[in-house]
Amino acid sequence: MSLFEERQKRIDDAIALREPDRVPITAAGQCYPVYNAGYTVADVVYDFDKYAESIIKYATQYEPDAAGGGITIPGQGPVMELARPKNLVWPGAPDGRISVNSTQQFIEYPVLLEEDMDLFMEDYTGWMITKGYPAVSGLFEPLADWDFAGQHVDAYSNRLMAMLSTPAAREMMQTVWKASDMLEELGNRAAQLNDKLIEMGFPVTGGGMALTPFDAYSDFYRGTLDTMMDLYEHPDVIIRFIDRNIEYVLKSITEQAKFAPGKWVFMPLHKGMDSFLTEQQYKDYYWRHLQMMINHIIDVGMVPFVYTEGPYNSRIKHLTEVPKGKVVYSFEEVDPVYAKQQLGDTACIQGVFPVYLLHYGTKQQVVDEAKRLIDILAPGGGYIFSTGAGYDHAKPENVEAMFDTVKTYGARK
Repeated sequence: MSLFEERQKRIDDAIALREPDRVPITAAGQCYPVYNAGYTVADVVYDFDKYAESIIKYATQYEPDAAGGGITIPGQGPVMELARPKNLVWPGAPDGRISVNSTQQFIEYPVLLEEDMDLFMEDYTGWMITKGYPAVSGLFEPLADWDFAGQHVDAYSNRLMAMLSTPAAREMMQTVWKASDMLEELGNRAAQLNDKLIEMGFPVTGGGMALTPFDAYSDFYRGTLDTMMDLYEHPDVIIRFIDRNIEYVLKSITEQAKFAPGKWVFMPLHKGMDSFLTEQQYKDYYWRHLQMMINHIIDVGMVPFVYTEGPYNSRIKHLTEVPKGKVVYSFEEVDPVYAKQQLGDTACIQGVFPVYLLHYGTKQQVVDEAKRLIDILAPGGGYIFSTGAGYDHAKPENVEAMFDTVKTYGARK
């Protein structure tokens, strides 16, 4: 059996709730591979080759059971400069607002204004074109002047062609085409990196992404604070949005399965944590759609990879309501004993290891905590070792201790 097959089998066994030859480890880090290769985050945001080099070095040095990326926008700095996003700041950007060693930072603000809610619900496409995109991107500001009202369906419309051919519109479209070509090239290079990692013997699990409708509403349309008010002042708007949006999410998952069968669909849960929503709100606005997404991902032949941001103890009872041996739940913060008790015969558990130990702890503390989690979560299978979140400026000796402990102590007795 090849190294690739050995590693893939460990992961497959863990997902299927079987006990592999040893606990698999997939701790990919976040910016740590970049620093480990001697680069800044800005370096890899503007140079995909440096990003690929850092990922390959990390995989070669630590030999995880699955390899892949850390930062989410490698090589995309030039594209960001063309798009001029208003809700994203990235390292290396001309304005220098954040450190060259920071990850990209999302700027949250209400894009959907209360006075536009009727338009948003009645003409979503019109709102997106003339309100939404101009509000989040300098590139798309010319769209705010597009007005289709009063225009007729006509094979030859002077008004329509004039509106779509203003100097600003022409410049926008030329920039869009340039950015699109750049993104296509980056996509090809990312695929080549994945092929290289597989050739080296490392499974690459990631293949798709999906966001719950409530998180989409809160993250991109209204912002966190306004969404909390909307739960009481505009619940009808939230319900109409999430019920409509889930249709697009499910279609997107179906499309992703055509290009990445068998791969994992990453689902970061931003607003589902303990105490963020009441129990009833979680059931009504969050879980019912998340459950639909999980079931659909399984139905199309992919693996739901659910990352629970923040503490998640009170939500675990809902997470049990999924097909057995088909789901990976990666926890940032949870009681591992309770998680194993509730999910041990239902879903694969990942994460939990506290990243602060890699940054600030001693080598012995890392070893002790890794052993403790293995003792709790490994028996009977269904466990993939990973950190609760990405790690950046970790001590190399601590990262090495973590990997060594899992590979020795985590072996089947």
